[in-house]
Amino acid sequence: MSTINDVAKLARVSISTVSNVLNGRTDRMSKDTFARVEKAVTELGYQPNRAARQLKTGEAALIGLLVPSLTNPSYGALAREIEAEAWESYGYRVVVSNTYRDPRNERAFLDDMLTHGIRGVIIISSLADESHIEEVVRKGLVAISYDSQSQRAIQPVIDHVSSDNVAGGRMAAEYLIANGHRCIAFLTPRGWTFSRAQKREGFMLAVEAAGIRGVVIEGALSSNYADEELAELGMSLAGTVAEHPERPTGIVAINDIMAVGLLAGLRKRGMAIPADVSVVGMDGIALGTFVAPPLTSVRLATRDMAKAMVDRIMLRLKRGETTPSTFRFPPTMLVRESVAGPPLRR
Repeated sequence: MSTINDVAKLARVSISTVSNVLNGRTDRMSKDTFARVEKAVTELGYQPNRAARQLKTGEAALIGLLVPSLTNPSYGALAREIEAEAWESYGYRVVVSNTYRDPRNERAFLDDMLTHGIRGVIIISSLADESHIEEVVRKGLVAISYDSQSQRAIQPVIDHVSSDNVAGGRMAAEYLIANGHRCIAFLTPRGWTFSRAQKREGFMLAVEAAGIRGVVIEGALSSNYADEELAELGMSLAGTVAEHPERPTGIVAINDIMAVGLLAGLRKRGMAIPADVSVVGMDGIALGTFVAPPLTSVRLATRDMAKAMVDRIMLRLKRGETTPSTFRFPPTMLVRESVAGPPLRR
């Protein structure tokens, strides 16, 4: 079995240089030196002793990722991009846990990760109260909160990364308005999160600016954050849409999974999409391509956000005192086939 000494000898560098490459400390290293070390590692099939590294530094080459539930494909897509970026750019693996947006679960997982040498964690939560995260940060954790924002009046201690959800809600509504719809609805679960509130705000801004009718249709989940029930909720709310006294001709669903359930529910009631009702989702997940009709959606910059979060974790792990910041990424419109003009206009 090859050792770090063997790698250093073959690459004609010092052991500390090899260690710097393995641990991502390459800012001041020449491209030639870096290439020689990488080539030596590959030729010798060298595998760093992760256990020894953790004993020496107290840190594991791991990033934690807390998600509400991987049954929501948008979180699965984000987790995939985070995992790829962490491994390909830094040689770090990702440990994933489902929290169901329960602060007690989040705190327990954060404590466990800190105990096992994980120093950087990405938390997908969208809850307003982050005090339980801040408590663990003060113990030495580097944390990034996704799809949330700081409620502190002073400088936050956690980085915040999200899509521009207000812009997304407005973009979805404006697309329906541009296609001639004059009564549109916003479909959402009950239960407050930052992203839900912001998407709804954007929707209402577009409706008010256009001077048209906008309605909000809500439905209850078994808990406020039961993501695995979103498709079922979308299907059940199809009846509410069909019988609503305002008769909306265009629907913006809070996310793609809810929109997919809505499409199935509307078809079950004999309604055609988009001939009778137009539907826009929000996420832009791949599943939207395979439903009938393919779902028009507001697409998130998932890969860019994943890269930003991993890069930010690694930067703050190296520099320690880097001031936390907020990063917001603009979404784009993904046009497929679930939107047309309203029935009366055609």
